[in-house]
Amino acid sequence: MTADSVQATRLDQGPDEVSDRLIASAARLSRNAMTEIDWTEPMDPSKYGCSPEWCSLYGTEMWDELTEEQQIALTRYEFASVMTNGIWFEMILQEMVIRDQYLGEYHSPEFQWSLIEIADECRHSLMFAKASEKMVGASYRPSRFVGWLGKAFMALARNEVAYAAILVAEEVLDVFQRGCMNDDRVLPFVRTVNEIHVLEESRHMKFAREEVRESMQGVGWFRRQFSALIIAIASFAIVTSLHDPKAYSDAGLDRDRAVATRKRNSHFHSMMRTSCVHLMEFLDSVGLLTRPASFWYRRARIL
Repeated sequence: MTADSVQATRLDQGPDEVSDRLIASAARLSRNAMTEIDWTEPMDPSKYGCSPEWCSLYGTEMWDELTEEQQIALTRYEFASVMTNGIWFEMILQEMVIRDQYLGEYHSPEFQWSLIEIADECRHSLMFAKASEKMVGASYRPSRFVGWLGKAFMALARNEVAYAAILVAEEVLDVFQRGCMNDDRVLPFVRTVNEIHVLEESRHMKFAREEVRESMQGVGWFRRQFSALIIAIASFAIVTSLHDPKAYSDAGLDRDRAVATRKRNSHFHSMMRTSCVHLMEFLDSVGLLTRPASFWYRRARIL
């Protein structure tokens, strides 16, 4: 079968067929961090919270000044920031999916899959909360303004705007976790957290892609331009909120210097852009990578 015929077959499948496959996948492959991880096991002081290369300060003079103990502490606080901010946008996702299915076709595979996705996100949020509690005993949230934007987004976003923004948020978190889940330098329980999330979010991202493709069919120029811009701005707010400046001060660093260093860190920017290539290609393929949208993705360092 050629690549074109595979693509055609996939596009011919309706939402029920996609949902049925995802339901079957969830039944076979779902995992439970609450029973799989021993949350009482002591942490190895020599293990990082994420791969050093994925730390936002790696490759800078400031990173080189730190002792290994300080580098380990920084990666733990920083990854806790990524995970607990992940809880924030997973809660946005849950509310939007529930709203989308309110008074829906309860017998349909799409509705049943939506319940599985909501349940998955609840478990993921609990998993991230437990991991942050164990690793650093702290949690991080977006700024008050970004939190308000999130509430507005939950109330107003529909169709491709909702699902594409969700997709960007999940893809960026997926990028971090794929980069760390097989690294023996990282805490074992954190690697397991990453493995579980990457496995289960692959289903959610597939569903989001199908929803975006379906929503974009027959869309006119104005709606496409407007949707692309709103998605990009929402994505910028999400991506730039992942690394809370407070995590730097909690790790014992000069907060202002660390933030300034991260903003200039070409290594970290390159890691983000390279890992988001396929995401940008998808948005382009459905007409959502417009010139105004690209401006915001470049500001977020993912394009």
